[in-house]
Amino acid sequence: MHARPGFVGLAAAGLLIAMSASPAAAAEVVRAHALSVIGAPKYRSDFKNFDFVNPNAPKGGIVHMWEPGSFDSLNAYTFKGVTPAGMRIIHAQLLEQNLDEPGAAYGVIAEWVSHPADYSSVTFGLRAGARFHDGQPITPEDVVFTIKELKAKAPDYALYFKNIIGAEKTGEREVTVRFDIKNNRELPQIAGEIPVLPKHWWEAKDANGRQRDLANSSLEVPLGSGPYRVKAVDAGRTITFERVRDWWAADLPAMRGQNNFDEIQYTFFRDEAPAFEEFKTGRVDYWNETSSKAWATRYDFDAVRSGLVKLDKIAITRVAPMFGFALNQRRRQFQDVRVRRALNLAFNFELTNKNVLYGEYARVASYFDNSELAAKGLPQGRELEFLNEVRDLVPPELFTTEWKNPVNDTPEHTRANLSMAV
Repeated sequence: MHARPGFVGLAAAGLLIAMSASPAAAAEVVRAHALSVIGAPKYRSDFKNFDFVNPNAPKGGIVHMWEPGSFDSLNAYTFKGVTPAGMRIIHAQLLEQNLDEPGAAYGVIAEWVSHPADYSSVTFGLRAGARFHDGQPITPEDVVFTIKELKAKAPDYALYFKNIIGAEKTGEREVTVRFDIKNNRELPQIAGEIPVLPKHWWEAKDANGRQRDLANSSLEVPLGSGPYRVKAVDAGRTITFERVRDWWAADLPAMRGQNNFDEIQYTFFRDEAPAFEEFKTGRVDYWNETSSKAWATRYDFDAVRSGLVKLDKIAITRVAPMFGFALNQRRRQFQDVRVRRALNLAFNFELTNKNVLYGEYARVASYFDNSELAAKGLPQGRELEFLNEVRDLVPPELFTTEWKNPVNDTPEHTRANLSMAV
């Protein structure tokens, strides 16, 4: 299997996108500013901003992006119709993920969060200043409404929120979400990802007197609460978002230094080729390249040579993504581990990388490559203790031989590997 590199062409614009509870459980509940499924949150309650942002980043300008396909609806929460990219940026969430910290989320709409020791529920204290774009405050009733509507009418959210069995207002600005299982540390954060919708807007009628319904597609611009609102729509072609200059959450620690462009415009193309031509001429500001062939062959044009387009390889610092061959072990021939090993020996990665992938790929040796979770060396310590408990269920060479992919860097190695494969 191979790790896919991240390639980026970036135009001169310069992208800067960068607990209360029931009395019985009160003793075991603590209000917190953030949640983490891995130990304590990285940032304390008095933090000013995330490390990956520039808190003094200038605001202004327009960034032009592209998206494949088209769109015919602005309702991002129904399976009916096709929604344009970026629509969910108009809604704020209870909690916001920190991009440089795995498994952690910090309060946005929620000023604080709490849960009992068994994780059977989570309570959010809503921020007093949180409001929708029409000035109406975000209330516990909005959270309860959102959960009910999404579970009933948005299939993807219904699946994601399947363990949420209900929500109720438990204080003036408090809402408690209950789960159908216990001791799942991730569920409070999943509940925190709710994009709170305005109950008063969705229960009202539109300008034509029709009752709004989250289950229906619509080109009516929805009311949001996030850092951007929809400015202009040319159905199927372009959509433009404008920054909400007085956004209530702009200076919150989890938001400071982000959402810097005054406008974000997406243009939709049926095919990638004309979109790339627009990028070459400067009418698209950013291009994320994922093809090693394209990276090696199509970036010799005037804007690159003059420096208007700057090329940059972005190092992957997380678990390495991969693609490869997945052998269907429901088929008898692939159930034999020797067959699977023989195929790995026969696969000449080095030749493929040189002649097909332009030398841009690295072979991974673990599902968790490029991280501390990748297996290295022989098992020892606690890992060895766990494996000893299932020694009769795992291959014996696991304890004696470090796993390494075969290397076909010379004709001699290739012949030896093919011989072993046979």
